[in-house]
Formats: sequence, structure tokens, C-alpha cells
Amino acid sequence: MKKMQRWTTKNIPDQSGKTIIVTGANAGIGFETTLALSEKGAHVVMAVRSLERGQKAMDKIKAKFPDAKLSLVHLDLASLESVKTAVTEIKKNYKTIDVLINNAGSMTSRGKTKDGFELLIGVNHLGGFAFTLLLMDTILATQNSRIVNVSSITHLTAKPKFLDKDFRETNIGSMTAYKRSKLANLLFTYELQRRLSKMNTTTMSVSAHPGITYSEIIRDLPFFVRWLARLYMTKTNIGALSILRAAVDPAVLGGQFYGPHKRSQHRGWPTVVASNEDSYNAQSQQKLWALSEELTGVRWSQ
Repeated sequence: MKKMQRWTTKNIPDQSGKTIIVTGANAGIGFETTLALSEKGAHVVMAVRSLERGQKAMDKIKAKFPDAKLSLVHLDLASLESVKTAVTEIKKNYKTIDVLINNAGSMTSRGKTKDGFELLIGVNHLGGFAFTLLLMDTILATQNSRIVNVSSITHLTAKPKFLDKDFRETNIGSMTAYKRSKLANLLFTYELQRRLSKMNTTTMSVSAHPGITYSEIIRDLPFFVRWLARLYMTKTNIGALSILRAAVDPAVLGGQFYGPHKRSQHRGWPTVVASNEDSYNAQSQQKLWALSEELTGVRWSQ
């Protein structure tokens, strides 16, 4: 059996001159992704919910890489108004976007977004959907640009039945809500790539997941659960490799999904992996897209 080739941060090409947006860049996978891209010369726009925590993360990176090119923009994916404000600021300051990494998300928080959607589908999908489409003209204007949607291994047991439900309904389990939002990330990725493939563009849509990773997203779980998780889960900097490869590897193709290579995608080096069968259903992809446009009021105009 051929030995799996390791892909690490050493494989990241020089990113000088590139503008890369990372949502949720102040902690966990987002922080490690930002750190690695900064080391390689990218200008990373850290789109964060808390500017205070974002500044602390920025200072931490600059302490390690003094020449790092970093900037902050406030982005609360639980508010479509905040999404639109962030987009306006980004477009004012940046004429090109080489990579958009939709990493920010929530796993266990409950309730509703400011627009009345169930929180996890609102933050993990609808906010990122609106953010991406509103930035699409700038992304398309940038040669060889990419959109990377960060999903999760938990999507494997999710079903698209949620597409027939009310996205404002909160009477569902936290993990069920999380799984469906991560399946939504993939449905969105594949439908976006289908639309891009019909255009004369070098822009591509891909997805990735970090495997079973100990990161900031599990902060709301009980202490004992987090303690056990730390013993089993992969370190955050290793989990970030799948996202980084999807974002910068020249060999990546539109519509691909990257994740760890061993133990049922739980851990290992990043490679192309398969998502669940339902994620490839074109009807479900198109249904989610239409529903997302209707709920957010943000429409594909390309």
C-alpha cells in the first residue's frame, strides 16, 4: 500500500501579494490558519465577532511574525446587518480577494440569530452564504480565487430532511442542528461550484473539514467532556491543515472536499475525501440555495 504523503505548512506556496479573508480568525482553526498564511506572506483579513479578541490574536501573531500583514473587520454572522456592513468595509479597502475561508461557526450555542433564524443554521450557513454572495463580484474579479467552506465530519450522519423544516424552529437537539448546518456547508459548496463551472471564470468553490480536532468551537461543552476531548482529539494546528490545503494547494480542483486521511477521516494528513451521499444530491443543493436566497434576501446576480 502506498504511504500517504504528508502535506504540512511547509507545502504552502509563497502567498505574498494575496488577500485572504478568514472568518473566525481569532481562535481555534481560524487562528492557526491565519498564523500559517501570515508566515507565508499573505495579507489576512481577520473577520471576527469580537474586535477585542481579534486584536489579541493579531498581537500574538505579530509577536511571532513581526512583518505579518493583518487587518481586522467586525463580522457577526448572527446578524445580516453586520454581514452587509462588513462587506461594505471590505470592498472599500480591498479590490481583490484571492481566498475567502468561511471558517467561523458555532457548535453548541442555542437560540436564534438577530434575524430570527435558528442559531446554528443561521451562523454556520446562512450568514456565510450571504457573506459569500455579497463578496462574489470582487472574488470573481480576482484570477484563480477560491471560496473554502469549512464543514465537519459530523455531516456524515446528517440528512437533508431539514430542508423541509422551518429554519426558525429551535426545538431541536444541539448536535442535530450542528450536523445539518455542516451538511448545508457542503450542499452550498457543490451548488456554488456548479454555477461557477457554467461561467468563464477561474474562481472555484471547495470545502474542507479538520477531522476530530480540539478547538475553540467546543468551548461550551462541560469541563469533563472537554478534558476527555483533549486526550483524544487532534491538535488544532494539525486540524487546520485540511483547510489550508484547500485554500492554497495549486493542485486543488473546484468541488473537491479535503479532510484527514485515516481513521474514517478522524485524523491524519489532508487529502481529498468523500462527503456523504446526500451532499451530492443536486436537487437538495438547489433547494437549499433557493431557500437561502429567500431567507437572507441575498441573491445570485452573476
